[in-house]
Amino acid sequence: MDILGQSKLENLSKSLLGSGSRSEETEPNLAPINHRSYVSGDRSIPLKYATIPEMFAETVSKFGPREAAYFAQTGKRLSYYDLDREVDDLASGLLALGLTKGDRIGIWSPNRLEWLLTQFATARIGLILVNINPAYRLSELEYALNKVECKALLTAEQFKTSNYLEMICTLAPELNNCAPGQLISEKLPSLKVVIRTGADKSNGMFNFEEITKLGGPAQQLRLDPISRSLSPDDPINIQFTSGTTGAPKGATLSHYNIINNARFAVMAQGLSEIDRMCIPVPLYHCFGMVLGTLGCVSKGAVMVFPGEGFDPAKTLETVSDENCTALYGVPTMFVAMLEHPEFKKHSYSTLRTGIMAGAPCPIEVMKKVVSQMNMSEVTIAYGMTETSPISFQSDVHDSFERRVATVGRIHPHVEVKIVDEDGGIVPVGDQGELWTRGYSVMHGYWNDEEKTKESIAEGGWMRTGDLAVIDAEGYCSIVGRLKDMIIRGGENIYPREIEEFLYGHPKIQEVQVFGIPHKKLGEEVCAWIVLQSGEVATEAEIREFCEGQITHFKIPKHIRFKAELPMTVTGKPQKFVMRDAMMTELGE
Repeated sequence: MDILGQSKLENLSKSLLGSGSRSEETEPNLAPINHRSYVSGDRSIPLKYATIPEMFAETVSKFGPREAAYFAQTGKRLSYYDLDREVDDLASGLLALGLTKGDRIGIWSPNRLEWLLTQFATARIGLILVNINPAYRLSELEYALNKVECKALLTAEQFKTSNYLEMICTLAPELNNCAPGQLISEKLPSLKVVIRTGADKSNGMFNFEEITKLGGPAQQLRLDPISRSLSPDDPINIQFTSGTTGAPKGATLSHYNIINNARFAVMAQGLSEIDRMCIPVPLYHCFGMVLGTLGCVSKGAVMVFPGEGFDPAKTLETVSDENCTALYGVPTMFVAMLEHPEFKKHSYSTLRTGIMAGAPCPIEVMKKVVSQMNMSEVTIAYGMTETSPISFQSDVHDSFERRVATVGRIHPHVEVKIVDEDGGIVPVGDQGELWTRGYSVMHGYWNDEEKTKESIAEGGWMRTGDLAVIDAEGYCSIVGRLKDMIIRGGENIYPREIEEFLYGHPKIQEVQVFGIPHKKLGEEVCAWIVLQSGEVATEAEIREFCEGQITHFKIPKHIRFKAELPMTVTGKPQKFVMRDAMMTELGE
């Protein structure tokens, strides 16, 4: 593998996106033309062909003394000048470790200052940041680090019930007997450097603070030349999406991808340098690190982090105390805030806009968000990690009905068509699979040419797997999924991944995982299991098998043991039959 992570992957991406120039020349139309379900976004505002450090430097030069970020949990407040200095300190320290452009560095942490600094420091010197879900367990962590051959890992000590340091040492016990930066691990052969946060010392690991002081004048002098050598088309971020074949895939995104998506997402909200955005959504998601941090930096707005993870009371308090004007969240987060007993203790008079995404928003929730939280200009957005992420977003002036029944209209410089099983564009109002293309489509899945080819069709069209309808005015409604993805509390869960894991249990012969509706979470995970002949198991036993190995929200809430599973005549499992039966049993 070359330093930028497979020239093959990049060449494949370029060949698949070969019609990109034709796409850019397409006239903008926000409503379908010729009665076909095809729309293209406005192109009156040009795309920005720049790198993250270029955009960051531009913002620092404009708004240096102004506030850039505030972390409520620690009380840390930084100006853009402060942020610039701390980013450069970390970047020079990473150079001193021997990390170079194209190396992959994982980050495994909740929302903290270290995450923000790492995002911009790695981009400064062309390191590819690999986002690792804070809820990952052993098997998931091992897979992710090895799949993209992470050379370095920056980790928190722990978060909630996850002891990160303990898990890393379980996978790489060699840390106990090696000098920092000189790891040679049997299970993690590419990993050489582990950096931990906090003041305590750990065998074989650097401390984060230590790295920020490691780079001297020589490393500082290297920063600008390295940044100038970067291309906007360079891969700069890898985000794992759960796979339908049992293994997550590393969606590879460039500076160009995520800078522009961030810009257009905040433009839709009317955001400017006077805004203060509350970001309770996780930074490891595009929601946090693209629409949140990059979006704010693109405008010089203030990033406000209420805590390491979402806490409704702390978020409400922070919004009020910090006079936030924008707030991000999935519908379940807004419900938790609206229903919190301390809701009426705070003022939301400064709130105006934000993004609600990740799941459909019930109209009553939208009404309360507007009337009780003062978010009259809240927007709804739709997209996927592979498209950087947003393809559709509502307008700040769209009606309640538009904002709850649709995901808005097409984003600038993006094309979408709704197609039938043969790839033909369906008439306006007809249902089909949503395909999208444009600047926002990922380079591909890291080190997975086959999956990339499956996902990106000829002409550069990204197959989303979502079933959608576009109406005569260009508004899009997501009506279902081609695949059986479960959305629980804004988290995308792919049943096949859980099924593959459960098949590792020696007592299980067959298993099917599916979702059923849940009032607050959107969906809950269910599993129907056929045991091996003569075996007996309990629900508790199955859950214990999952705990510590897969993320908590993937562990099935409802487990049932069956003599056989409903199948079609061709032997395909009928998940809709299982779903209906489960809902009847539970009285849903």
